[in-house]
Amino acid sequence: MLKDIIEVLPQENYQLYLKFEDGKDGIIDISSLVEFTGVFAPLKNLDYFKTVKVNPEWGTIYWENGADLDPDVLYSIVTGERLPQYQLRDTQTMIKEA
Repeated sequence: MLKDIIEVLPQENYQLYLKFEDGKDGIIDISSLVEFTGVFAPLKNLDYFKTVKVNPEWGTIYWENGADLDPDVLYSIVTGERLPQYQLRDTQTMIKEA
């Protein structure tokens, strides 16, 4: 997928409007994706949540405390497209190759 987010606008509650580089856009409810614990704990404060920004280098959204979200997951939710399936290599095969 690898579609960069180019715009983010906070909406009501914990929702964000996202626009991707290919023109696809939509609103995502972040509270249904993350638990507000750990690095995401500060996002529970709606004023802080609304400080979200786009990092053009990473192609995703982030907050100053270091929280960010995978743009592929967000793109999949907005478009309804499935995430690519990645096949994990067998650990034993990796050990033999080393």
